[in-house]
Amino acid sequence: MSEPAIGVIGGSGLYHLEGLTDVTEHAIETPFGAPSDLIHGGKLAGRQVYFLPRHGRGHRILPHELNHRANIFALRSLGVRWIICVTAVGSLQPQYPPRTIVLPSQFFDRTSRRHEHTFFGDGIAAHIAFAEPISKGLRDMIFQSAQSLGFPVHNGGTYVNMDGPAFSTRAESDTNRKLGFDVIGMTNLGEAKLAREAEIALATIALITDYDCWKIDEEPVTAEAVISHLLANAESAKRLLADVIPKIPRLADWPEHRALDSALVTARELWPEKTTKRLRPLLERFL
Repeated sequence: MSEPAIGVIGGSGLYHLEGLTDVTEHAIETPFGAPSDLIHGGKLAGRQVYFLPRHGRGHRILPHELNHRANIFALRSLGVRWIICVTAVGSLQPQYPPRTIVLPSQFFDRTSRRHEHTFFGDGIAAHIAFAEPISKGLRDMIFQSAQSLGFPVHNGGTYVNMDGPAFSTRAESDTNRKLGFDVIGMTNLGEAKLAREAEIALATIALITDYDCWKIDEEPVTAEAVISHLLANAESAKRLLADVIPKIPRLADWPEHRALDSALVTARELWPEKTTKRLRPLLERFL
């Protein structure tokens, strides 16, 4: 059995990870359609790593157009059992200025596309435990690496996921802030839910690009400002990934890697053959 791989989901600026060798590209078709782009594979410190540009190369896909199921399924099909998501977010709290790193521990769902955040249905029901949606083990490893590199980082916090693609109104932004949420984004919740269903341990590096628009003494968020901070954050993210990836365990035996043990509620003998075949990369250990 091959060693489990590590996945990275992020912006196109992460393509050239420090130390990545033996680079290959993979065109993966899934039962849920095509992922955002070709998956970029390679070796980093002896570990197999696969990178998927969330919005496609050149940032061609809007948040509500993302096919999260295809993205996560494709990575799982390649043997990925850990995923580090790198994502741009707005800050909802004054202590998190632009270019700070927040490692979320919780989510609040303000999306409207719930049916696209599960692999299950069509005769097989599963209800994953999601009280702790982020892998604490992986999050803590990222935090330790960020500290050792001297990056401004906070371990924990709530990511509120909105639909987009428009940024928040000031009323929405101020409400989210008053509710105690820490950062706001448009993409990460679906990735986290599907990774848990795929028995992948996932953690997120949330890079602050702006104060959303609640902070009235700041200019309202614009795409131009976000991109400026994204470019500045890209090199830091690559350094952080290069530091933490070699430290990830080589054996997939964390609780997240057994998430379906208590989630599958349909009796095995009732699983439709067609659905079972479609979900084989996720269900293989039960067959």
